[in-house]
Amino acid sequence: MTTPMSDLLEEVSREPFPHPPATPEEIEAFERRVGWKLDPDLRAFYLHCNGAALLRWPDSPYEILPLSKIVRARVAICGEDDDRWGPASMYTFCYVRDSNYVVLDVSRQVDGRYPLIDGDRETWPNPEYCTQIASSFSEFLEQVLRTRRSLYWLGE
Repeated sequence: MTTPMSDLLEEVSREPFPHPPATPEEIEAFERRVGWKLDPDLRAFYLHCNGAALLRWPDSPYEILPLSKIVRARVAICGEDDDRWGPASMYTFCYVRDSNYVVLDVSRQVDGRYPLIDGDRETWPNPEYCTQIASSFSEFLEQVLRTRRSLYWLGE
């Protein structure tokens, strides 16, 4: 990451729809509910705003979910909490239209951060298509804010 998280959060504040911050108690309740801890980037984001629609478009392609709406990817995408619909360690946190999501893989960390996966509804949970799109939330956020494109990881 080349842009500090504090600078990215300032930019998010200038976008049209940041939600009010989560309280430390809300974060604690979320972590108890899901059974894993927010990494430093995600914690900073949620203390800054508990979700946000990114980009100044009428229909923003990136809706970062509030903590209360983060669920296992297999539940959000397939409607069932069953291993045949993907691992229990994958959680949706950003809605990107048409029942597609950006997904956190909380089973592993890269430099203390969770990698992000393309949660395409049509190909979920096939690992051949549901590939890593960023090694951290801050990398993802920087790419979204820099490219200002829907689904930047798919190219032009």
